[in-house]
Amino acid sequence: MPGARYADRRAAGRELATALTGRADAGALVLGLPRGGALVAAEVALALGAELDVLVVRKLGAPGHPELAMGALAAVGDRVETVWVTSVRERVDPAPDAVAAVRERELAELRRRTGAYRGRRPAPVVAGRHVVLVDDGLATGASMRVAVTAVRASGPARLTVAVPVAPRTALAELAGVVDDLECPFAPRGFRAVGQAYEDFSETSDEEVLDALHRGGTVG
Repeated sequence: MPGARYADRRAAGRELATALTGRADAGALVLGLPRGGALVAAEVALALGAELDVLVVRKLGAPGHPELAMGALAAVGDRVETVWVTSVRERVDPAPDAVAAVRERELAELRRRTGAYRGRRPAPVVAGRHVVLVDDGLATGASMRVAVTAVRASGPARLTVAVPVAPRTALAELAGVVDDLECPFAPRGFRAVGQAYEDFSETSDEEVLDALHRGGTVG
């Protein structure tokens, strides 16, 4: 893509890792947001010598308007956090039973994906550690905000968000809720995450599993 900054997600991860060198504590835990964020996170964890795992986030689409996020779910261990977008819920005004149905459906998918990616491995220890949350980019930042909420609830010593590309508005919203924030590319004319990549093809579950086995030290 003309003007793209990264060849692909792995190249983006290597650039992020360079920017984070010297800023990750010993024993850091890198958590990638699947699917695409796992490929970026694998390169970061590999370069930092950090433990690597995933943190699955699921959008809660408004009933009748699934593309419109009224909230999101994320799980760290057995704890599931829900973040609601109040403005969307008030505008759409969905029935409570419809909201509950959406949440149950996405919760089931969240658990399915977490199990598929982690297998029998226990969830990583978050409390008292430096956690680095990684995605392949931010658009609205809603998924990353719920990830931050979920990790904060587990008591990390320090929390960093690292993404290859994001709009400046999303970064500004995150800056006040994390300890460190890294984003090498925040274009003024942000249109979509894919504009930063030459190859932004869809990531498969198999690629996520390969990234987890290849990058960092999987606990």
